[in-house]
Amino acid sequence: MSLLTILEYPDLRLRKRAERVEAVDDELRTLIDDMLETMYAAPGIGLAATQVNVQKRLLVLDVSEENDSPMAFINPEIEVLDPEPMGYEEGCLSVPGYFDLVQRPRKIRVRALDRDGMPFELEAEGILAVCLQHEVDHLDGKLFVDYLSILKRQRIKNKLLKDKKQNLAS
Repeated sequence: MSLLTILEYPDLRLRKRAERVEAVDDELRTLIDDMLETMYAAPGIGLAATQVNVQKRLLVLDVSEENDSPMAFINPEIEVLDPEPMGYEEGCLSVPGYFDLVQRPRKIRVRALDRDGMPFELEAEGILAVCLQHEVDHLDGKLFVDYLSILKRQRIKNKLLKDKKQNLAS
């Protein structure tokens, strides 16, 4: 397994819409394992393939306290079961160091393929629902900062660009 490079906002590659996975094979399973290793090392609770510059509809997550429940979702599709908004303070591995309140539907159902290509579905609420919606947004080219005001988004963008310039200079 190997650690992958996580793209950071405002990198335009994060805005690309991911394409459906056509074949679940050993190459894809290796990508899943690499994404999980990268997510745990970051550390984070979710990672979409687009965040590591792979334009496939694939995400991994683990919302367990012990980091012992990794899950992979291939070609995930979300259905809202309870549209009542729930606010949750979100962060993102592609927007390091920033957290803000985002409103998302309270309860969802997700249908996807697992790492063996077998279809499954599950209902989710709480942190699992938030994480799934956040990562599926990535697959659609959307970031959590898109839910924030234009002013907040611009401040975050400017700060991250400034930090990147300083890191390159040193």
